[in-house]
Amino acid sequence: MSEAVPTPQSAPQSASSRKAPRASLGSAEGDDIFGTFDPKVARRFFAYLGPHRKGFVAAQVAVLLSALSQLSLPFLIGRVLDAAVKHDAHRFQVTLMVFAAAAAVFSAMFFLEQWLSLRLANRVVFDVRRHMFAHFQDVSLSFMDKTHVGRLMSRLQGDVGSLQEFLENTTGAVGDFVMLIGIAIVLLSLDLRLGLLTLIVLPALIALRAVWLPFSKVAFRRARDASSNANSALAENINGVRTVQETRREQLNFELYAEKARDNFKAQIGAALISQIMTPTVDVLTGAAMALVIVVGGEAVLSERIQIGVMVAFLLYVQRFFDPVRMLSMQYTIMQRAMAAAHRIFEVLDVPVTIADKPDAATLAVEAPTVEFRGVTFGYDPARPILHDVSFSVRPREVLALVGPTGSGKTSIIALTHRFYEVDQGQVLVGGVDVRDVTLDSLGRTIGMVLQEPFLFSGTIEENIRYNTSGATHDAVVAAAKAVSAHDFIMRLPEGYQTQLGQRGRNVSMGQRQLISFARALVADPQILILDEATANIDSFTEQAIQKALKVLFAGRTCMVIAHRLGTIRDADRIIVLQQGRILEQGGHDELMAKDGLYHHLYTSAHASFDDQVVASTGDAEFATRT
Repeated sequence: MSEAVPTPQSAPQSASSRKAPRASLGSAEGDDIFGTFDPKVARRFFAYLGPHRKGFVAAQVAVLLSALSQLSLPFLIGRVLDAAVKHDAHRFQVTLMVFAAAAAVFSAMFFLEQWLSLRLANRVVFDVRRHMFAHFQDVSLSFMDKTHVGRLMSRLQGDVGSLQEFLENTTGAVGDFVMLIGIAIVLLSLDLRLGLLTLIVLPALIALRAVWLPFSKVAFRRARDASSNANSALAENINGVRTVQETRREQLNFELYAEKARDNFKAQIGAALISQIMTPTVDVLTGAAMALVIVVGGEAVLSERIQIGVMVAFLLYVQRFFDPVRMLSMQYTIMQRAMAAAHRIFEVLDVPVTIADKPDAATLAVEAPTVEFRGVTFGYDPARPILHDVSFSVRPREVLALVGPTGSGKTSIIALTHRFYEVDQGQVLVGGVDVRDVTLDSLGRTIGMVLQEPFLFSGTIEENIRYNTSGATHDAVVAAAKAVSAHDFIMRLPEGYQTQLGQRGRNVSMGQRQLISFARALVADPQILILDEATANIDSFTEQAIQKALKVLFAGRTCMVIAHRLGTIRDADRIIVLQQGRILEQGGHDELMAKDGLYHHLYTSAHASFDDQVVASTGDAEFATRT
C-alpha cells in the first residue's frame, strides 16, 4: 500500500501540517567545528591590506581631495547667488570659474577614488581566496570528512564576497566622515544660531543608532548562517542527485530543503528590514532639519540678518550633511556583514593543519621499498578504533593483498600508509622510516594510489593522466595507458588524448575512469603501488586485461592490493585477512586454503566477493581459534 505523494507546489503546506520527516539534508553538524569567537578578527582582516599599503594610501588621498572639493561647492553656490543678487558681474564670473574648477576636481577625484577602491578590494580578496584555497588543500582529511562542501563554498564565495563589498565601500567612509565634520564646522561658521538649530537633531540620531546596533549584529549573523545551511543542503542534494533519483526521494528532499530555504528567507528578510530601517529615519531627520532652516533662515533673510546666499548654502549643506550620515549607516551595515563573514572565514583558516611536515623532516630516500605497521591502533573517532594493535610488514617488491569484509579496516591501512591520518598508537614505516619523520612531498612521490572511486578533474585525458607528474612526456602517457589497456578506448574517442572530460569525468564510463586513474598512478612510476579496490567497478572483460597488465606493473614494485573480488588477489605473494580491525590470518593463497579458516570459508562459499557474505561474531571467534 503506497502513500500518495504531494506535488512540489503543495509541499510547504503538507510539510507543515504533519510531523517533520526523520531524515537529514545538509545538516548543521558541519558547523560544530566553527564555535570560537576571535576578538581580533578586524585586526586580522585589515592585515591583508599590508601588501597593498600604497594603493590604500592613494585611495584615501583621492577620497580626501574629493570630500574637500565637494565641501566647497555649496559655499561657492551661495557666493555666486549673492553676487548675482547684488549685480556684481566681476565677482559673479570669478566665483563661477572657481566653482567650475572645484566641480572638475571633485569629478576627477571621485572617479579616481572609485577606481582605486575597486582595484584595492579585488587585490585583497584575491589574497584572501588564495589563502583559503591553500589552507583547504593542507587541512587534514578528518576535517573534510565532517564538513559539508556547501559550507566551505559559502565561505569561499558568499563570505569573501561580503568582504569585497566592504572594501569597495570602506575607503569612502573616511571621506564621509570628513564631510560630516566639515559641514558641521561650515554651518556653525556661517551662522552660529542657525547652525546649532540644525545640529540639534543629531542626539536623536545617535540614540536611535545605539538601539539599532545590537539588533543589526544578531540579524546579520543569523542571515549568514542560514544562507550557509541552505547552500550546504543544496550542494549535498546536487552531488547526490543520482542516489536521490534512484531512491525516489525527490519529494522528501524537497520538503527538507524547503524548510531550510524558508529559514533562510526569514533570516534574509529580517536582515533586510534591520538594514533598511535607518534610511527612512535619516530622511525624516533631514526633513526636520531643512524645515528648521527654512523657517528660521527665512525670518533671518527677511530681517536682513543674513543674506539669501547664506540661506541657500545652509539648505544645500543640510541636505549634504545627512548624505554622509546615510552613507555611514549603510557602510556600517556592510561592515556588520563583513565582520560576520570575516569571523566565519577566520574560523576556517584557524582550523589546525594536523598533517604537516616536522621542522626537521627528511626527504624520503627509499633504497628498499618496504611498508611496516607496528602495533597500530587507529580510529576516525579516537573513542571508536577501527584498527586494533595491527602489526605486519611488506617486503621489497612483494605483492600483499588485504582482504576482509566491509568495515574490517582495509582502507584505513592504506590511508595511514600515505599518512592521510595520524595513528593513535604505534608506528607506520615506509622504507624503514616513520612516515611522520619524512616530508609529505617525498612520501607522495614514493607511493602511488588508485582508489575505488576515481576522481577525474576537468581537462583533457592526457592532463588527467599526467596530473601528479607534470613533466611526463606524451609518449610516457601513452605507454602508461597501453599498459593498463586504456589506450584503445581513448583512441576511439573523438579527440583521443585531447578529449575534454566533464565534471568528475562523467562523459566516460566508470570502468574507463578507473583505467585513466590507473594510468595516472603508473605514469608517476612510484616505488610503492597501492590499489584500493581498483577493479571493483570494472567489467569482467576489462578485468582480464587488467590482470595481465598487473603482472607487468607489479614487477619491481612493492604493492598493496585491496580487492573484494577473490580472483584479483589469488596470485598475491601474501594475503592478510582482516576482521573487525584485527589481523585474523595471513599467508599465501594455498596456505590459507589449507588452514580452513575465514579465507577458505569465504572463498569456497560460491560468493565472488567478501561483501556478499557477513560473518557472524561467533563465526569470527571460531575462525580465529582455528588460525
